[in-house]
Amino acid sequence: MKKIIIINGPNLNLLGKREPEIYGSQTFTAYLETLKSKYTHVDLSYYQSNVEGELINKLHEVGFSYDGVILNAGAYTHTSVAIGDAIKGIETPVVEVHISNTFSREEFRHQSYISPNAKGVILGFGMQSYELAIQSI
Repeated sequence: MKKIIIINGPNLNLLGKREPEIYGSQTFTAYLETLKSKYTHVDLSYYQSNVEGELINKLHEVGFSYDGVILNAGAYTHTSVAIGDAIKGIETPVVEVHISNTFSREEFRHQSYISPNAKGVILGFGMQSYELAIQSI
């Protein structure tokens, strides 16, 4: 059984409430239950934090024992050299995920410090981006 963790960064705890025109109206908790029932052959866990250092700590914790990390670092994608370095320092492959198409948004969202160290990037497919990431692992 593959062991995969989904790690969500800042403000993603507000999914279902925050900007539904961009992020949809479903909470991540509800979506996670859908994923778990569909991928019963995967040991799927979840972690969310609004704090950069906590995200780095979690990457370090799982980065040598899991089969895959699905990471939506939120706005830290565009600002955190430290998260990019954390991904570079671990062995577990990381798939970068975004719900929205970041290239159709503000210019600053076109830069990612995660992409150069990620196994791949999936963006713009709404919550389905997470499912595509599971399939890629």
